[in-house]
Amino acid sequence: MTENWTEQHVPDQTGRTAVVTGANTGLGFETARVLAERGATVVLAVRDVEKGKRAADRIAGEVLVQELDLTSLDSVREAAASLRAAHPRLDLLINNAGVMYTPRLTTRDGFELQFGTNHLGHFALTGLLLERLLPVPGSRVVTVSSTGHRIQAAIHFDDLHWERSYSRAGAYGQSKLANLMFTYELQRRLAAHGATAAVAAHPGMSNTELARNTPAAIRVPVTWLAPVLTQPATMGALPTLRAATDPAALGGQYYGPGGRGEVKGHPRVVASSPQSHDAEVQRRLWDVSERLTGVVFPV
Repeated sequence: MTENWTEQHVPDQTGRTAVVTGANTGLGFETARVLAERGATVVLAVRDVEKGKRAADRIAGEVLVQELDLTSLDSVREAAASLRAAHPRLDLLINNAGVMYTPRLTTRDGFELQFGTNHLGHFALTGLLLERLLPVPGSRVVTVSSTGHRIQAAIHFDDLHWERSYSRAGAYGQSKLANLMFTYELQRRLAAHGATAAVAAHPGMSNTELARNTPAAIRVPVTWLAPVLTQPATMGALPTLRAATDPAALGGQYYGPGGRGEVKGHPRVVASSPQSHDAEVQRRLWDVSERLTGVVFPV
């Protein structure tokens, strides 16, 4: 396996179509930029279309913008319908968008915001687009998780939306654990089809806007120490890019930075928590997610 893997290792993507959520800034922007520079047609699936257009103007290549608000299942369905109509085939779906450590808020459908955005919105989008990926050789669904999946690591089926008590970190950890469990269960279901793979990635500690909701007592010192503690978004996007494009990547793998503690460094295959591999919980989460979103997968 290649050590010190960089964006220069991304193979030619000419003729491929990629959808990247949350691609107007940070990790999503860098992921979209590299894919477009390598020849892919890239769709920036973003909540703010004007910001998406400004981001597209900064990328060299064929870049399109699609409105997508992951906090609204109606928006997810509308975006998926537009994407299906415009693209008879999809090669890459990169579930990158996310929120972190927000106050307790709900999506338009009443889901806790972090679980609803990070997991349920992407779950629904994937299910609605999967038929465009299934026939395409080498197609992949890449979902961005986090080392935060180890925070209070459990799926709280008795209180999924944190209505009894709320922990910003705990809710974030649940949503990122759900991202991994979704990937592993999706890969198990895709295995019989052969063409499409589900892969996960995490960016380590990257200097992006994601931490803007972190409480000030934590955010201020981390901001001062950012040059030491974090890596730039260009590096943080590499695990996602490797999961999406490395010919050697396999379904069910998880990529993250290779440095100490997976904080920084070049991407490699990393391990996720024991809880994330609980197949019974994965299946239960899948069933609950289909019921909550109303999206039933074709696998």
